[in-house]
Amino acid sequence: MTLEDLRFFNAVCEAHSLSIVARNLGCTQPAVAQHVTRLERELGVALLERTPKGVILTTAGRLLYEATSSSLGALALARHEIQRLRDGHVGRLSIATGGTTVRHFMRDAVTQFRKRYPQVSIHFEPGDSTQHCLDALARRRADMAFVTICGEARGFEQRPVLEMPLVLLVHRSDPLAGRRRIPVRDLKGIRYISLPESTSSHRFIREALLHEGVTLTSTARVDDFDTANVFVELGLGHAIVPAVQGRNFDRTGQVRAIPIKGLPPIPVGWAARSFQLLAPVALEFMDILVETARQWETIPHLHIVAGH
Repeated sequence: MTLEDLRFFNAVCEAHSLSIVARNLGCTQPAVAQHVTRLERELGVALLERTPKGVILTTAGRLLYEATSSSLGALALARHEIQRLRDGHVGRLSIATGGTTVRHFMRDAVTQFRKRYPQVSIHFEPGDSTQHCLDALARRRADMAFVTICGEARGFEQRPVLEMPLVLLVHRSDPLAGRRRIPVRDLKGIRYISLPESTSSHRFIREALLHEGVTLTSTARVDDFDTANVFVELGLGHAIVPAVQGRNFDRTGQVRAIPIKGLPPIPVGWAARSFQLLAPVALEFMDILVETARQWETIPHLHIVAGH
């Protein structure tokens, strides 16, 4: 069992295809299969099953992948960072997150970062859900990701930054627009504009509502909170959004962001394969984001948890 055998095996597990790995790594499909076969011969069990749609892991294969993927990922990240240091390529930072996050959370942080490090370029890898952002990390298309943090993310480290209260977004002509605060129970019957069910934010909101005995049926689904705001502006319904976005939407004068009493705050923050192996400029960007987040401390019940 060699490091190369494990590297090829993990690549096949993530791509679910021998041919894709062969193409990505610049070798032949039989060469890829040989690495997997060598592992199977040594362990005495089948690790993969070939199907018309690709390869799938056996139980033994899943055990081996789970045991080795994190270590191989950390090793690859360390090697990548060492090469960047050796070659002097420290001028690029890649972050996986959604466009809404960049617009509402990172605008000021990006501005300050660019002033301090004008030689460093920032690349944003788009991700419309926490899982897509984590996939970008797994495929090493991003150094770190800014995501909704809901439970453990196997194979990744997480650092919360903010706990944000949730608000109800309503059109300014809506009967609810005159309320200063709305209890959870009063959300029953709203025309709910939600995010896709696959997103962590949607699951967090749904489970928080269920805990309070409230079940909402979506009348429309949109890709992000910005689009939800547009639908509310058009009078098509109501949306539940984090308070930072809600404050920005409220300032347009077309909608009202009403605090919801009884829902827990939604946690957001960073994810990475290994924070210890991130480049210094990446850690600096994380610190700058916390600095710029101080502007939101006037929002009731919003907490900055980074560094606590």
